[in-house]
Amino acid sequence: MEKNLDLTMKFESFEEKMSPAEMLSKVYDALKEKGYNPINQLIGYILSGDPTYITSYKDARTMIRKVERDEILEELLKKYLEGK
Repeated sequence: MEKNLDLTMKFESFEEKMSPAEMLSKVYDALKEKGYNPINQLIGYILSGDPTYITSYKDARTMIRKVERDEILEELLKKYLEGK
């Protein structure tokens, strides 16, 4: 059987995509459980992009790096304005 090499195969990841809101909640909880001030740590991360502001506990650092910082800011702003 001859394969058509002109076609591009698409690989679908089996990893479940987490919404920015879900991710923020999990990261917040992990930071709080480790004794950090979650708000201060998240602000440090958002402003600097330095992932060391986020604990690796419960894969929080891995989770937050899968979402762009502008998406995080967008989610925070939407939630804030919806709450007014």
